[in-house]
Amino acid sequence: MRSKGFDGMVCSIAGVMGAIGDRWGLLILRDLVIGLHRYDDFRQSSGVTNATLSDRLKHLEATGLVERRRYQTNPERFEYWLTPKGRQIAPMMALMSQIGDRMAMAGTDGPSLKIVNRKTGADVQWAFIDKSTGQPVTGPDIAIVEGPGADELTRWRLAKAKQNREAEQNAAEDAVASGVASAVVK
Repeated sequence: MRSKGFDGMVCSIAGVMGAIGDRWGLLILRDLVIGLHRYDDFRQSSGVTNATLSDRLKHLEATGLVERRRYQTNPERFEYWLTPKGRQIAPMMALMSQIGDRMAMAGTDGPSLKIVNRKTGADVQWAFIDKSTGQPVTGPDIAIVEGPGADELTRWRLAKAKQNREAEQNAAEDAVASGVASAVVK
């Protein structure tokens, strides 16, 4: 059963989640990013039922992430390809894969997939890059701030998060000052 959609929510993350649909949508996109295109290949790769796969492919097509291309006329059969909009999902999928690898989500034998430089074979790592300097930015130097499309709920989230960070900072300082405990503040 599908949950309520994200229509009207001013949030890019919610928009992407709505376009993807659900966990099956993510797995179909994974397969498309890898290079699978045919219905039977998606079924074999994920074990998804026919009804669910058909529904999710229609949803991904309707949201503009996937397009159908006929590869056979009698009987009529189609392949599924990422659109330019859908190809923008690939970095997110790669990042999710790398996070899952670090958390050993696929098991203890190591990653089932690796993302490498096609020319050198070296592992590739995703990073935040400062657009003005071209330099990587890490942990404490990264902030989430209001964008031009922010609404009241977005501003509330940011204000609440700031209050929480300040409260955590104050609690950590109080603990250190009283000698009760040491705390690491992120």
